[in-house]
Amino acid sequence: MFAALVPLALLLQTETPVERARALIDAGKLSEARQALATADPAQPEAAYLTGVLHYRAREYSAAIESLKRAVEAPPASATYKEAVQMLGLSYYLSGRLKEAIPWLQKSAQTGARGPDVFYMLGNSYIQSVEPDKARAAFARMFDVAPDSAAAHLLAAQMMVRQEFEDLATKELHRALELDPRIPEAHFLLGELAIFRAHLEEAVAELRAEIAINPNFGAAYYRLGDAYTRREDWDTAIPLLQKSIWLNPNFSGPYILLGKAYLKKGDLVNAEAMLRRAVKMDALNSSAHYLLGQTLVQSGHAEEGREMMRRSQDMRKDGDP
Repeated sequence: MFAALVPLALLLQTETPVERARALIDAGKLSEARQALATADPAQPEAAYLTGVLHYRAREYSAAIESLKRAVEAPPASATYKEAVQMLGLSYYLSGRLKEAIPWLQKSAQTGARGPDVFYMLGNSYIQSVEPDKARAAFARMFDVAPDSAAAHLLAAQMMVRQEFEDLATKELHRALELDPRIPEAHFLLGELAIFRAHLEEAVAELRAEIAINPNFGAAYYRLGDAYTRREDWDTAIPLLQKSIWLNPNFSGPYILLGKAYLKKGDLVNAEAMLRRAVKMDALNSSAHYLLGQTLVQSGHAEEGREMMRRSQDMRKDGDP
């Protein structure tokens, strides 16, 4: 902003504490702006707004809320009203008070908020409030798709999965497929949810349906291979995991499962090769280290194998996968 080019000495000559604080904020002088606002009338809407901005930038969201609540008491036509409304909604959301965030995020959307943040937070807040239709509408607006489209149902489901609202997500995915039976990734998400619930037959069916629609999707082969490894059907899992690697060679997951499958089949040479590649790609993955350790012990490299298993235990203590 222009104020950022103005010498600080000139900024300090500005007429009022509020004007001085705004100029200092624009110049990135937040500590000085806080001092300037200390002499301003906190009931003045612009002073309240700028105080809220300072607290927001400092991640002091509870304090930001108190100041911004005073700022939005100004007439809607005031210069800072729209910004104060948006920042108030964001502050409620970021402080974990999602239900209280909703009316302010709604108002911000209605007053022409720019950027996707408002709709993302509004959609997530509706999920937490178990209002799936409103959540879907918010995400549809965020991604510029029709709210009653298959795409909107798919997008809403993805967001619901992230927030662990699996039942809501399942309904959205089935509706997406009713509207468009060939929409990519809907069957994939249903397959992932089925694996999570240990419904392996359902997972296999969904993931095979995904591959029929989207044969270039490496993650679908990986998850299908994952389902078969959980059934200990190593011979079926191995070619699926190989296809996943051919489509996406930069993801460690299929290398780990391939290593496990080869280990279970007694093919220690291929198991070691896959697991060393996995460890190289994902140096903090405890499962890869543990399986490689088992493989090395069985192939006669006991010292290195025990070291790998020790590293795996240390990683688990530190919370790594």
